[in-house]
Amino acid sequence: MKRPTASRKLSSRKAKPRRRPQPLQASPVGPRGSPRSLVTGKLTSAERGPKSRSKRAGPLSATIYADLRQQLVSLQRLPDEPVSESEIAEAYGVSRTPVREAILKLADEGLLEIFPQSGIFVSRIPIAELPEAILVRRALEETTARIAASQATASQLLALQSVLQSQREAESADDHDAFHRADEAFHATIAEVAGYPGIWTLIQQVKIHVDRYRRLTLPQPGRITRAIAEHETILAAIAAHDPAQAVAAIGDHLERLLADISATQELNPDLFAIAESKAGADRRVTDQQKQRGRKPGRV
Repeated sequence: MKRPTASRKLSSRKAKPRRRPQPLQASPVGPRGSPRSLVTGKLTSAERGPKSRSKRAGPLSATIYADLRQQLVSLQRLPDEPVSESEIAEAYGVSRTPVREAILKLADEGLLEIFPQSGIFVSRIPIAELPEAILVRRALEETTARIAASQATASQLLALQSVLQSQREAESADDHDAFHRADEAFHATIAEVAGYPGIWTLIQQVKIHVDRYRRLTLPQPGRITRAIAEHETILAAIAAHDPAQAVAAIGDHLERLLADISATQELNPDLFAIAESKAGADRRVTDQQKQRGRKPGRV
């Protein structure tokens, strides 16, 4: 049975067209305004200092990976959309090798699906995996909230207040991306206050698909306002140095993610994945290619 082909609308606002990433271009000046070679556009050996050498970028595949990952998690690239290695390579001005490396890594994370002889597609959000990821996140964040409430200093509380204010400003500007960044910063700061920033790093690995799902909840009426109110309750408990209340507040906050899964899936049925066989997945890809006017089996 074919999946729903309803229009994918994340909010009532008109979606902005996605920009293709542009290849990096050499700046006419180097670090601290030092001029580059007029012949090659690169800094000469005399112009390079220890600091500029330490800032050399890592493998380009890491840059491509980070850019693509951000596009996938933020739903700039929607589930079932094809991903072209050649187009990405052309956009960055590189061969397909670093692009392929990035794509394989994203496929390992479950963000992309690779079908031999058919193509590469953005994966749907695996709804069956969301409850477990949310429960793991909840357990870890209850730990950081409890410790933060027992030892938060005045300056650390001010830092949390500042992040919370950024969320209010994002809400006023109706800027979902800014709110998401501030939301992440709020939870990350709690882990820092607790003295265990590594826990937030672990949470980020666990909640990759939860983030995609959360992006769909932000345009829902009252969702951001409610989230800010819940953050205010969490902060009040930490400021009162009440570990039990902090644990209860952050638990209630994350529990809402579980409660909203079904409703969000109903609003966006074609963005979520249900369990399907390999044959079913192959049929889906073939149907997608036919809808795009391509011959099955061609990449």
